[in-house]
Amino acid sequence: MKDNYRKYKDRFSLLLSFSIVVLAILVITAIVVGVIVFFLIGRDTLRVGENGLDAWMLFRDMVLISLGIGAVFTFLTLNLPLKPVNKILNAMSRLASGDYSVRLSFKGAFAKLPAVAELTNSFNQMAAELEQTEMMRSDFINNFSHEFKTPIVSIMGFAKLLKRKNLTEEYRNECLTIIEEESMRLSQMATNVLNLSKVENQTILTDVSKFNLTEQIRTCVLVLESKWIKKNMGFSLPEEEYYIAANEEMLKQIWINIIDNAIKFSSGNSTVEIDIKTDGNTVKTEISNYGKEIPATAREKIFGRFYQSDESHATEGNGVGLAVVKKIVDLHKGKVEVFCKDGKTTFTVSLPRQQ
Repeated sequence: MKDNYRKYKDRFSLLLSFSIVVLAILVITAIVVGVIVFFLIGRDTLRVGENGLDAWMLFRDMVLISLGIGAVFTFLTLNLPLKPVNKILNAMSRLASGDYSVRLSFKGAFAKLPAVAELTNSFNQMAAELEQTEMMRSDFINNFSHEFKTPIVSIMGFAKLLKRKNLTEEYRNECLTIIEEESMRLSQMATNVLNLSKVENQTILTDVSKFNLTEQIRTCVLVLESKWIKKNMGFSLPEEEYYIAANEEMLKQIWINIIDNAIKFSSGNSTVEIDIKTDGNTVKTEISNYGKEIPATAREKIFGRFYQSDESHATEGNGVGLAVVKKIVDLHKGKVEVFCKDGKTTFTVSLPRQQ
């Protein structure tokens, strides 16, 4: 209640100050006009007296008329020109308080002014972006909490089982394997979130070196071997050796995330195709998998933070990996795109050969 009172008090003070300035200008104008009238009287250009005008009455009338005009002008100032300003202030106040559904709209000739149209579009776009980010953040917290809790519960459950003395060696090893896998899953989730936080705060590319890109991709495939062997999958890898100057550790995160997604969304017994091409100073890497396509409506959103194209959350993931990919590619002044056709999904990463 106090905040609302302070808000309206501040705005009233602003309007009152503006009104005082307007009135002061008009009063000064009236005085100047009066001085001019007396000057004309002194020059006998304007006659006063029995056959002329009464100078004091004339001055008084001019002052009263000026004040009347000032009052009307002030009223119009308060209710017409400043009305849109008040509307903008209200919208900004709602946005600052967390109401991201607020939108600006004006009517009449005022809305057609270029500056007003630009302001309206910019404000509405900002509000829409904030609303979408807030929704994704909320979904991320819910999903991440669920994803984070699941492996912890598994680890706790199988750790309790291992306390039993009557377990066979085979079952004991199976429990240890599950604990190991779930621990790796937790580690990967934490790593992705930390990587996103790290690259989002980085604006300058550092630690650039020249290395074998083909060999790096082969290594990333081997790192994910346990995942694609489970699905009885194969890989088609480039035979030619390609070299690139970039941040080696960052590029490794790109391939790990994209290949992991390719495995995750591939049909069983299928093949992930990886191809590298060069075009002038650009190295283009294509990673393709066969399986469920990414919906057309989701292709522009998958590189956003916390977004998951699988809204059922049937697959593992927290919507962070591709956001990391996009940020790293941007740091390298490259481009990442996704194409889907006839059950084939291809991620294309284009990077400069030299930074």
